[in-house]
Amino acid sequence: MDFMRIYKLLILCVLGMCSVPALLQGQTPAAVFKAGAAAEDITPPPGLPMWGYGARKDAPAQGVNDPLLATGVVLEAGDQKLALVGLDLGRAPARQSMAAIREKALKEAGVQHVFIVGSHTHHGPCLELEKAPPTSEYLKYLNEKIAAVIVRAAKAAAPAKIGAARANVDLNRNRHTRFTPKPVDPELAVIRLDDLEGKPIAAVVNFAAHPTTREAMMFKYSSDFVGPMRSRVEKEAGGQCVFLQGAAGDLSTDRHGKSTEEYGAALGEEALKLFQSIQPAAPAQPSIKAREEEFRFSSRINHKDPVSYLLFCVAFFPSLVDAYMEEYRDGVRPSLTAALLNDEIGLVGASGEFFASHSIRLKQRSRLSHTLFFGYCNGYHQYFPTIEAVAEGGYGADPEVAPVEVGAGERICDRALFHLYDMKKPIVTGKK
Repeated sequence: MDFMRIYKLLILCVLGMCSVPALLQGQTPAAVFKAGAAAEDITPPPGLPMWGYGARKDAPAQGVNDPLLATGVVLEAGDQKLALVGLDLGRAPARQSMAAIREKALKEAGVQHVFIVGSHTHHGPCLELEKAPPTSEYLKYLNEKIAAVIVRAAKAAAPAKIGAARANVDLNRNRHTRFTPKPVDPELAVIRLDDLEGKPIAAVVNFAAHPTTREAMMFKYSSDFVGPMRSRVEKEAGGQCVFLQGAAGDLSTDRHGKSTEEYGAALGEEALKLFQSIQPAAPAQPSIKAREEEFRFSSRINHKDPVSYLLFCVAFFPSLVDAYMEEYRDGVRPSLTAALLNDEIGLVGASGEFFASHSIRLKQRSRLSHTLFFGYCNGYHQYFPTIEAVAEGGYGADPEVAPVEVGAGERICDRALFHLYDMKKPIVTGKK
């Protein structure tokens, strides 16, 4: 009898002995997949500095064009809970706010993992001014509202069915490169969540395009195209629509002459087609696996240099610059969150404005049925251009707005890819 045969027999014996207690005690109840949804109004009062356009400096908002919302779903499988939250804001909350939201979501709803994603509207409040009133007062309110969305969605969670679909749509364009063909990620992805009777719980919509369709000098809060898109989906599909922005660093809308409302409705119509094409099902083996990782990169800008500081203050305004100097004091520290739903749907979120090629390559390499990429997620660390975009230069790729070291986006996406594969089937790395 050779060695390998003896080894295999020993393994079978060990496995057999391990299974005896399970047989004696009875089988562990199978996990049940659950989903719940909620929404909260997060519209600030007038008077806060607005986010998105440097030319506006710290001029205050004068009113509300349309309300800003926080919408979200919580997914549950076994003892794991995950929240997907879309915000009608330019970015996700800053580090201190994220910590407070996470703490409350875990304590009050047992939610361990979050993807909190800013839509990137340029007509929301400036969240960086955590220590400056009146923004500081609003941030306390905002943190409570975001946590409330997660807690309410978790409490509403019920046994659910899930399905997903994706299609390419002609509604965005590359705004950065001069070279052709220009990289564009035209993929619109929709996750459909229904209860077991077939009633829609939520539609999660993922698409990449800058929400900058309103006039820059309109000093009123607006969700931009996201509000009309969401309204279109909810009116026809029912349930809650949650928009999660993609890798829109170098992508703008391609409106084909449409107004903000018309463009939003057109995107909503495409999302509806996908939603209605999905036949959701209760997962046979529900599972939620998630991982989070923080990186530390060097900066291409010396934020301590007084000349650089003054130039940034001229381009923007001092309190905003001070906030970024504090955030980058120990290097640029973006976050990555990766999750795998039922071993079929991959979710990747990163805290910056990633370029389209990052998401395109990640989706190609992940080999999953569906992979959704979220930018502006769980924080914000400005632009993450591709290496070729940095070599070309231009807005979004130059150090002034993309201070992170060259290649950081590629490294983050490589780690996301590793996590997706490793969560599905552990990879032997040889490292302890």
